[in-house]
Amino acid sequence: MRYVDGYVLPVPKARIKEYAKIAKVAAKVWKDHGALDYYECVGDDLKPKWGVPFPKVVKLKPSDTLVFAFIVYKSRADRDKINAKVMSDPRLACMDPKKMPVDPKRMLVGGFKVLVQG
Repeated sequence: MRYVDGYVLPVPKARIKEYAKIAKVAAKVWKDHGALDYYECVGDDLKPKWGVPFPKVVKLKPSDTLVFAFIVYKSRADRDKINAKVMSDPRLACMDPKKMPVDPKRMLVGGFKVLVQG
């Protein structure tokens, strides 16, 4: 069964193009090291009629939008091996966390075992 890392990240609307460029590099790096799939999705319908909306949880500012991202792996063990390679990949070494268009203190992050795959 598959394993998924999931992320919800507030990104300033003025920096979404910059974020997309970084995400394209990251997608290539993760896939090159064995991730099965990689998605970065920008918020479109963030005012649902039920449930707790993501914007409320991350304290979304009017100048922000949300990115929902997830990476698919064969297993958690495979994820751990891939992430170790990704973190030492020189293509990501030049990305300074202090200059990233994301506030890591407001990110939601987690690893998930796939319960149902359809």
